[in-house]
Amino acid sequence: MNIDDEKILFLEPVFKQKIWGGNRINSLFNYNIDINNIGECWGISAHSEGDCIIKNEPFKNMPLSVLWDKRRDLFGNYNSPVFPLLIKFIDANEDLSIQVHPDDIYALSYKNGELGKTECWLVLDCDEDASIVIGHNAIDRDEFKKMVTQDNWSGLIREVPIKKGDFFQINPGCLHAIKKGTLLIETQQSSDLTFRLYDYGRLENGKPRQLHIKECMDCISIPFEPFKNNILYYKTAFGYKIHYIDCKYYSFYEYGISNSAKINMPGSFNCVSVLSGEGRIDDISIKKGDHFILTGLYRKFNLSGSLRLAVSNPN
Repeated sequence: MNIDDEKILFLEPVFKQKIWGGNRINSLFNYNIDINNIGECWGISAHSEGDCIIKNEPFKNMPLSVLWDKRRDLFGNYNSPVFPLLIKFIDANEDLSIQVHPDDIYALSYKNGELGKTECWLVLDCDEDASIVIGHNAIDRDEFKKMVTQDNWSGLIREVPIKKGDFFQINPGCLHAIKKGTLLIETQQSSDLTFRLYDYGRLENGKPRQLHIKECMDCISIPFEPFKNNILYYKTAFGYKIHYIDCKYYSFYEYGISNSAKINMPGSFNCVSVLSGEGRIDDISIKKGDHFILTGLYRKFNLSGSLRLAVSNPN
């Protein structure tokens, strides 16, 4: 087998219908799939709830989780029993539930083998008056419980306006909700644990969706402390690079390609989603909507074309 054949893994996305989903993922990224109300596109995932299939040889039709188990050398021998990241597009045509995610310790005790859920958001597009919920106004646990019991959501939640290009880190314990009119890309730990505190009384299949009041109370951080971003912007020979975050679980970047240039990406491996444009990575064509992994064998290459790339690697 030629080592060049193992340098890049193109993935077939997994699409998730959601009660709050829309149609922008399908139309903007040219997926042409016959599914309505797409809330999420899992572009890079080896999670059991959405295990992406590899599209290209020599691993064509193999689930990413299987390759992770069989060929850890392709991922820089990264030390994790499961593929550590999950990269997704999210289209909120309606408000998502107000929710909290657990950390690793709570997640493991709640569901064996599940990771906690640290995540970050980059807003790709949003309505002019869009906002998100991030954090709460309770000063202590008693006040938080009182506001929840009294359905005082307007007093409890901390809602902030957003615009295209905004970035948010959502750590475990942070009360949050993506709201109507928002399209974003999310990098997160490979976890599907979400605890709903409030869901506006919505019905799904004629029944209210499950809430997780106890779990939210167990996991919530009180008082809320806003995350302080340290976003770094670099003008480069190929265009620009934005370094959004390094945290315990991942690093997240944006690359803007307008000139042909040699690139040297760090990390054991890199997860890449093409946000716009088209171009080439060496002799391989890439375009808007593509999701692929640059294996540990492929850190230095030439990028050309007009491209906007979201890049994540595990820490």
